[in-house]
Amino acid sequence: MRWFVAKIVYQIICGSGNHMPQFDEQLRLISADSKQVAAQKAREIGLQEQYAFRNQKQELVEWKFINVPELYTLDQLSDGMELYSRIEEPADATAYVAWLQMKSAQLQDPQYIEIS
Repeated sequence: MRWFVAKIVYQIICGSGNHMPQFDEQLRLISADSKQVAAQKAREIGLQEQYAFRNQKQELVEWKFINVPELYTLDQLSDGMELYSRIEEPADATAYVAWLQMKSAQLQDPQYIEIS
């Protein structure tokens, strides 16, 4: 068995879909004997895990499986190895860096809200 990283993409559709398009790109670890088998397993996961629910406004919210556009072979696992890279071109670089810094701070000092 070999390890692969598959990108599984879903489109998020809320109500009639009259909103800014949203896509959920998920990286999944797949164990398979070949790249073809890994691709098939990733597509099966995508189909099995698409779902829909009703939000607070009773609108249908759907995670619709699109496809598996990328599949990478992991020849060996090693500490610190790159699994995925994506270049971002945000409209507002300052806001993007601030968002990254905020997310990083949450990892370092998670804040929990106690609910009684």
